[in-house]
Order: sequence, then C-alpha cells, then structure tokens
Amino acid sequence: MGVEQSFLKALQDSFGQLSFVPVADGAIHRFHVPGDRTGTNNGWYVVFADGIASGCFGSWKAGSSHSWSSREPANPVEAEQVRKRIEQARRQREAELRQRQKAAAEYGNRLWRDARRADPEHPYLVAKQVRAHALRQHGDQLLVPLYHGGQLVNLQRIGPDGSKRFLSGGQVKGAYSALGRIELGRRLYICEGWATAATLHQHSGCPVAAGMNAGNLDPVARSLRAKYGELIELVIAGDDDRQTAGNPGRTAATAAALAVGGLVTFPDWPPGVPDHLSDFNDLANWRAAHE
Repeated sequence: MGVEQSFLKALQDSFGQLSFVPVADGAIHRFHVPGDRTGTNNGWYVVFADGIASGCFGSWKAGSSHSWSSREPANPVEAEQVRKRIEQARRQREAELRQRQKAAAEYGNRLWRDARRADPEHPYLVAKQVRAHALRQHGDQLLVPLYHGGQLVNLQRIGPDGSKRFLSGGQVKGAYSALGRIELGRRLYICEGWATAATLHQHSGCPVAAGMNAGNLDPVARSLRAKYGELIELVIAGDDDRQTAGNPGRTAATAAALAVGGLVTFPDWPPGVPDHLSDFNDLANWRAAHE
C-alpha cells in the first residue's frame, strides 16, 4: 500500500469515509469532515513521503490533532527525522490556525461595527424571554460578540429559528461574551449559552460570562481566574444534560469549578419539569409559564 493510501486509511479511521486521496507534499491541506456543516473544511492534514512517511492530521473545529508514520523508526536517526517532521507539521498547523483566526476576527469586527442594535422583538429573544442587552443585529441574525484578551475575536450568529453559527475559523477556546460589568469583590457566573447568561444576569444582577459550550467552561474559568485572582467569586452555572449519556454539561461544569477553586450550581428542577429541559433559561421560562 502506498503512502497516500496508508495515510488515507488513518484519516478514515478517525473521520469516516472520505472522497479524496491525500497529497504527500509536505504542505497543509484542508478537507471537509463528514458530519460537519456543508461547505466547511474543518479538517487538516500534512504528510511527507520521503524517508519514513509521516505527518499529522486533525480537525480545527474539534481541536484534535493526531500524528502518523508509516512504520516505527529503526534507529535514533530515523526517530529524529520523524520527530522533526511532526514538529514541522505542528508549526504549519498553528500558523494556519492563527491566520484563520485573524481573518475571522477582522471580518467579525467589520460586521459588528456595521450592525445595528438588536431588535428586542427578535424571535429568538422573544422565545427565550430575555432582553437584547448589548447584542447587535445583521439582517435577521443576532450577533453575539466573543472577546479574548479584551479583543473581539469571533461572533456567534443566531437566526430567528434559533440556529447558531460561529464565524468560520474564529477563535472560541478561552473566549467569552460578558453581560454586566465584571468588578472586583463581586460574584461572577460562568455558563454555556448566551440566553442562559442573559437569564442569570437579569435574575441575579451579577455579571456573567458565556463560554458558548461545555468544553469552553474550563478555559474561560482559568482565564478569568488568572486575570482577577481571588478578588472575584467564580461560580460555574452548569447545564444539566439529564437526557445525554454522561451528562456532559454537569460533568464539564464540575470539572471547571474544581480547576479554579470556584463554586458550581445547577438548575433546581421542581416536580413535573420535563426531562428535556437542561439550563437556567429553560427553568426560568418553565416557571414563568407554570407558577
């Protein structure tokens, strides 16, 4: 089996059936990952054919990275060659990632600058029963700003039907959208979605940082703890994914709280609440309709 076919097998073991043959030219290539949104190219690979064929591949969306070689090195010289190839591929991937994030941030800042204030009657806001706060709107899409290091690095676009998309290639890890002013000596909540953050802010008056997904709770919590130290009380307000195996919302929130020495809280479900409800916005809306 040739280098390309061997490498393709490794790709397909991770991503499923693919419709292309890899090019072993030592350059970084993108590809569509089965199951991702149509038109996206979140997959990447780099493979070298000479010497011991070796390379790397992964998904920008998933944040994954895997190394590959056609065989085990037979001696220290070959092992060093493979190590250098993998390191070169890693640097190429990181450079490509930085470029993608830079382009997304520039586009996001233009969209944000040109957008109007969000319509308080936008269907998503009405459905979630939250105010627009500082959101903006482009066409029929709400724009949720994500900041990292004080800079706008990405936008989450929310359609009237509740569909959500980040800017392609935009940074998510460690970035968050804040509601309210973060001040020393005050409690700061960290949660997943923006609507949950809006609910927590409206009901508590405390500032809230929305990390957008369960996997980002830990990076956001660590970033905020590093910035403010023990001068703020961090509380992770987790989702309770009761119908999902392993309850990823509860698991991630608990782990994030432990990582930063913070507190953790979850919705306190009254009797009769449907099992598919999972976050504080769900709970607030159910209570508004039933109490």
